[in-house]
Amino acid sequence: MQKQLAKYRLLIIDELGYVPLSPTGAELLFEVFSQRYERGSTIVTSNLPFDEWTSTFGSERLTGALLDRLTHHVHILEMNGESYRLKHSRQSGKA
Repeated sequence: MQKQLAKYRLLIIDELGYVPLSPTGAELLFEVFSQRYERGSTIVTSNLPFDEWTSTFGSERLTGALLDRLTHHVHILEMNGESYRLKHSRQSGKA
């Protein structure tokens, strides 16, 4: 599966950090990012700031190496605001 993920022109990882990863899961995801580094585009969404990613990956060393690869040649978009889902629910409730 890692070889297949490395071949995609675009890989989207949504909600990274929503659930902490096991040590094995963190290492496997790191390998995916490493194999794609400078070979394919990757979009990552997360509600966590970078300084909280260690809680997801469980290792400062692994998190540092991952962020080093992810933040090289990157566009970081920070979005703040009301939840789209919450806004939609409120509008639906009023209708």
